[in-house]
Amino acid sequence: MPIKNTLLKTIETHFSSLQDPRMKTKNTRHNFIDVLFISICGAICGANYWTGIAAYGRSKEEWLKTFLELPGGIPSHDVFNDIFIKLDADQFEKCFIAWVASISESIEDDVISVDGKTLRRSHDSSKSKKAIHMVSAWSTSNALVLGQLATKEKSNEITAIPELLDRLIIENCLVTIDAMGCQKKIVDKIIERKADYLLAVKNNQRNLYSAIKNLMHESDDADFHRDFSEEVETSNKGHGREEIRRCWVCTDLNRLNYDVSEWRGIRCIVIVESERKLKNKDSTVEQRVYISSANKSAEYFLNASRNHWHIENKLHWSLDVSFREDESRLREGDGAENFSIIRRIALNLLKKEKTEKTGIETKRLRAGWDNNYLKTVMRGLAT
Repeated sequence: MPIKNTLLKTIETHFSSLQDPRMKTKNTRHNFIDVLFISICGAICGANYWTGIAAYGRSKEEWLKTFLELPGGIPSHDVFNDIFIKLDADQFEKCFIAWVASISESIEDDVISVDGKTLRRSHDSSKSKKAIHMVSAWSTSNALVLGQLATKEKSNEITAIPELLDRLIIENCLVTIDAMGCQKKIVDKIIERKADYLLAVKNNQRNLYSAIKNLMHESDDADFHRDFSEEVETSNKGHGREEIRRCWVCTDLNRLNYDVSEWRGIRCIVIVESERKLKNKDSTVEQRVYISSANKSAEYFLNASRNHWHIENKLHWSLDVSFREDESRLREGDGAENFSIIRRIALNLLKKEKTEKTGIETKRLRAGWDNNYLKTVMRGLAT
């Protein structure tokens, strides 16, 4: 399918509800669809700021004219900036989520990791504006960002997570969240959306955490293995170190000296232990505690707890290292949020493209050099 038809069909299907924030006048020089398309292409091809997006457009103007109208030529970086400052970020996010849902597979038991990331330079001290904190959801099976929601500060993750989950298709999946997300309202939302949860427990839920720790440590080995009857151990060696991972599951919640009835759907307590042995150094042991509504094996929970960190390693790391997100100084209006959505569209398209067996940074370089490869990447927009 020609790239023109693919793109226009996708925008018509998933981005048509986006309202051009400019006043409608006869003097409007640039089509909104052209602006959106150049922004996505530029982000794919290595541009991390509006100056780079505009420079990309100028360098590829002849090629872009083969399928875009460009009545006023390539917009300046100020035009890009002005449009995306004013564009409704909530509208854009809803379009993004609808598009991702159309290109991702619904896979039972998919691990959907939810975590936050601060856009560090989006703060503006002169206007007492705090840095924007983005809460994102990552599908392990699809290796795609499913959606995101902005909060004004990290503490607001607790209210943002249920709202984000409400926008996603998570039925029959396992939602994993770190300790900040271990909240009864978040549990209620996950169960309401017909999904299961695996939530880390720390001192922010002091009584629950203490009860689990007491069950773990105030018993002898025989009692422990009776309570945590389901267990598994794996190990791997390499690069001068050995890592041993263990997981135990307790389904007899009556053994806890704690009333778990307020935690909707809870079925088990999960303990995950990681032991690292480095050559000529003392070994280190780390234990993490979880609650879950899933009725699964220890092996399943061990894998799920590891898969949760994909959101750090495959999303946040790529955004910071490949897209330089932490260096962005966009601060006005919805500009920072909207550019973050552009980055995530670009990242999803690059991850969806499988013919180039290299990292994101190299894929971006090749897309900038090779228009045919860029077309291959952009075809991922199609439903």
